[in-house]
Amino acid sequence: MQLRYSFRVYPSAGQRSALARAFGCARVVFNDALRVREEARAAGLPFVTSAELSKHLTAVKKTPERAWLGEVSAVILQQSLRDLDTAYRNFFDGLKGKRPRMGAPRLKSKRDNRQSIRFTANAAWRITPGGKLRLPKIGDLKVKWSRTLPSTPTTVTVVRDAAGRYFASFVVETDASEVLPETTPEVGIDLGLGHFAVLSDGTKADSPRFLRRAEKRLKKTQRALSRTEKGSRNRNKARLKVARAHARVADARREFHHHLSTRIIRENQAVAVEDLAVKGLARTRLAKSVHDAGWSAFVTMLEYKAARYGRTFVKIGRFEPTSQVCSRCGVKDGPKPLNVREWTCKECGAVLDRDINAAVNIAKAAGLAVSACGAQVRPGLVPAPRSAAGTHPKRPTQPVWEQAGIPGL
Repeated sequence: MQLRYSFRVYPSAGQRSALARAFGCARVVFNDALRVREEARAAGLPFVTSAELSKHLTAVKKTPERAWLGEVSAVILQQSLRDLDTAYRNFFDGLKGKRPRMGAPRLKSKRDNRQSIRFTANAAWRITPGGKLRLPKIGDLKVKWSRTLPSTPTTVTVVRDAAGRYFASFVVETDASEVLPETTPEVGIDLGLGHFAVLSDGTKADSPRFLRRAEKRLKKTQRALSRTEKGSRNRNKARLKVARAHARVADARREFHHHLSTRIIRENQAVAVEDLAVKGLARTRLAKSVHDAGWSAFVTMLEYKAARYGRTFVKIGRFEPTSQVCSRCGVKDGPKPLNVREWTCKECGAVLDRDINAAVNIAKAAGLAVSACGAQVRPGLVPAPRSAAGTHPKRPTQPVWEQAGIPGL
């Protein structure tokens, strides 16, 4: 499988200028190719192929208006055309129902929060013996290597985010050498807002609420940004402060997701989750809390880590009544309001924790080998049988010596 590893890059002032030039050239090539296709569509002409766009790019680079495109590597310009092809393919696949619908490709702006360029193997980029990243027509970039790459990377993408940070993203191929030894536990996971994740074995992971905790600082930086004059240098500085504050929140959330997903995958042989309607929940009054939790990113991590380490990952349908069925006897007790966190089954009398019971039902719906004992149910007060009810005459009490077999005096 292919994996992506990202590392922080610290370019010099000259290298930042070269990267900005490369970002601009890739953006112009993308926009020019998009205009060519849109003009052909408006004129009723056939769809312009990638080969024709590549020939058009070669011809345009020889004109005085676009001669400066030759100042950057030709590979990143060709990769920009590939990105346009991918955008069109995703758009058409959405219309055909092969993937979720998305909009048609749009023009890129130099004010976009994220700028990127991609180098493939034929661009002659490499990692120097000193640990720097050598890119054509840019130079040797200083990289902060936080871990070792498992294999030789095939491509590298240089990204500049909204906070002004630079990253080098490598794509590597991995084999089955990282498969973990088999283990016994199999768990279902119920994702929520009170607790971020509740496992069928009773484990509960609290929700850190990174955005909620940083709201005071975010409001302060956003207020300072709104008071600056548009187009001024102070406004750009304030914008960077806001972006960095949001980046700290996103980084903390991503780190929490990585730690929790790795621990769950390492400790369990099979993992089951519920397919949540995140887009629907994001349109309710719980939208901020739903986005702060980041369920989709966490489930994606579980899925690819399960495939990487040889674990089983199952996703059940979102319409399974996991919160309405007793995990002990299987009786459906009907829907319950969100404020009901504990309920008693009317059939078997078990007192069930709502979240743990849902996690057990998720595991059962996925076909995992779990039992209701993992739900930490406790039997409720069961009425005594009719034969045991009422009063009974007291039995005559025997003396102690007769109970012991000692003859009376």
